[in-house]
Amino acid sequence: MDDGPAPKLSELLRHPDDLDKIPALKLEFSRKKGAVDGQLRRGLRDQLETTQAGMTGLGDGQKTVQAIKDEMINIDRLCSESQTMIHDFASINLVSQAHRNFGAVETMRRNLEAFNQRLSHVDDMLRQDDDDKENMPNLLPCHYELTQLRNIRDDAMEQIHRAEDPGLESTLEDYFARLDDTIDWFDEHVGILAMNLISLVVNDNNGLVVRFAVVMEAEERSDARVLALQEALKDHEEMAARFQGITDGAKKVRGYKDKFLQAIRISAEQQFEQAREDFLDDASRLDKIMKWYFNDLNAVKMGMTPLMPRRWTIAKTYADIYHGLMHDFLVAMVADPEGSSAHTLEIAGFPDKYYKKMAKMGFREQDLAPHVIDNREAELVRDFRQLIIKFLDEWIDRIFEQEKRDFAERNVEGSNLDQDEYGYFRTRNLVALWRMLREQVDAGANSKRADVVEGVVDAMFLRLRGRQQAWQRMLEDEALACESAGAELDGFQALQDWLVATANDQIACIDDNEDEGRLGYLSSFRQKFEPLVTAPYLEGADEELAALRDGYVDFSTWCITKFAHLIFVVDFGAVMPDFFTPRWYANTAMKQMVVTFDEYVGDYRQVLHHSLVDIFIEIFADELLVRYLGSVRNKGARFRRADPFRDKLFDDVSTAFDFFGGLPTQDVAQAIKQTWRVTEPFLNLVSADRDAIPDAFAAFKAAYWDLSIGWVEAVLRARDDFDRSMLNAVKARAATMDVVRGPETIMGKVK
Repeated sequence: MDDGPAPKLSELLRHPDDLDKIPALKLEFSRKKGAVDGQLRRGLRDQLETTQAGMTGLGDGQKTVQAIKDEMINIDRLCSESQTMIHDFASINLVSQAHRNFGAVETMRRNLEAFNQRLSHVDDMLRQDDDDKENMPNLLPCHYELTQLRNIRDDAMEQIHRAEDPGLESTLEDYFARLDDTIDWFDEHVGILAMNLISLVVNDNNGLVVRFAVVMEAEERSDARVLALQEALKDHEEMAARFQGITDGAKKVRGYKDKFLQAIRISAEQQFEQAREDFLDDASRLDKIMKWYFNDLNAVKMGMTPLMPRRWTIAKTYADIYHGLMHDFLVAMVADPEGSSAHTLEIAGFPDKYYKKMAKMGFREQDLAPHVIDNREAELVRDFRQLIIKFLDEWIDRIFEQEKRDFAERNVEGSNLDQDEYGYFRTRNLVALWRMLREQVDAGANSKRADVVEGVVDAMFLRLRGRQQAWQRMLEDEALACESAGAELDGFQALQDWLVATANDQIACIDDNEDEGRLGYLSSFRQKFEPLVTAPYLEGADEELAALRDGYVDFSTWCITKFAHLIFVVDFGAVMPDFFTPRWYANTAMKQMVVTFDEYVGDYRQVLHHSLVDIFIEIFADELLVRYLGSVRNKGARFRRADPFRDKLFDDVSTAFDFFGGLPTQDVAQAIKQTWRVTEPFLNLVSADRDAIPDAFAAFKAAYWDLSIGWVEAVLRARDDFDRSMLNAVKARAATMDVVRGPETIMGKVK
């Protein structure tokens, strides 16, 4: 089963064609759900079996303890009954007790007399071990002697306590005071060994490790005996008082085994502290920094296990302690204010490597609890990705705010624009934008995870599209203001410069010059992230790039179209309403317009990208033609048979043909003149006899399938001989025609 983070449906269903994947996705998710359900059932069954085994063990333990209690009660009852069966038992018991007391007193006397001497001998042995800490040859003798001396002290103090003599009790406490210092000295030796046990194993000091294990095992048995006795006697005070005298050995739990486990933890914690400092210094070295961790566990697994009691399962004990500390360390590092996103990302990628190494040593992932980072890999990766996207948004917002300020303050020398190496107008922040995008791709690449880079690149695609839209809105709003205020508006000339610069920017994004080996920003961007993402993702990314490329082309064309539109609204706004009106015959509006436009082309030819110059001219030519034909709707437009409208139309068209025919690019010139030939059927529609109008319309419609009947009606109404029958005849002919649709013609723009 795949343990990776499950993809979101929004990622799987990003395109209409992806809807075909729904049945396959449904089957895949059903399969995964079945696998998860199976795992959950197996896990639940294992947990129930473990719980049942634990409950059975607890029940057996309780039965054993109860059996011990019952046996002791039976022993006490038999003792009581035997006293009544033996004649003179009281006298015999009294003599026997006196004899036992005498023997105990004699033993206690000898022990007390030899106590200091034996304690001094232990001190000497400990001193020798201080001089030879690598071997500590006296570890076992010291432990044995100290155990005996502890028992002597505990027995003596218990006897005095029962005698209720505070004076003697204080005297004995002073007498035994040295013992505590010696015990502390011995415990210090034991602590040193416990803290350095792995080092001893690595250095093949197996004898000392075994002796240490003997001490720990003896203390463990002693503690178990004390706990069992305390458990057996705690509910039977009377019987406990009777048995106090025969409980030789330790009276209290000493907890050496717990101290040993605590020493393991402390030793590892010290190494984790150093690991934290090293990790904060270099987030990329977590694997190397944690090398000691796996070396320790391997040393325990291979070297220490044969030297320790099997029931201890010492390797698992170390693994559990170390794993818990590793979990605490990693979780703390995620929340550490001194850490960075690089640290978080390194931690997110660590569990897979961690569990693989642990598995090689025989420690299965399911046996190590809790999960080393609480199953937060996907969350950490998502947070890291969102952090990059957050920085991305902040950068884009700052850049756009600066661009808006530059645009608002454009009414200065140079219009707040730059020029590139070719002399083309350019906005000032496009280079910084693409440089920032590449840097954020690098930031994602530092994760060494394709899903992070893919998420970041997806966010970039979305924001690049949004940036196109935001720029278009900003320019559109300002263009509308200029259309309302006219050429008097401050910044109109600069607005035209910005439209040119923005169009150039769009071309720069997609201008791949293979001859010079220079890629546009978009292709360079793809080249940057291509090796960092998966092949399936790259296929979808190419579709996004194609859409962006089309968007840049469309936006650059929009800018040039808006430029041309502003020329007509602002520069030609006063003359366009005169066409086809009586004022038209006396003026030279067409000549004035082409001269003005020629000046615009001359002014902007050097600062407009060379690929856009011809497009600019074509857009202007189309706009001029559309507005010229649309002028039949001008107030007062009228074609009178007595007026020389044919000559005037011919003069206007000739002026346009002369201008466009003189263009440097003859292909463009021929294309424009071919488009302008639509004026011929227009002239025919205006000047044809009444009876020939349906035929003139039919010929016009056959050549231009998207010819608007509404515009034809406006043309007919501009004739001085118009009547309803003329229009009805045209509509009747239109109803009989079988028009074949084709590509849009210039008449599709004339409404």
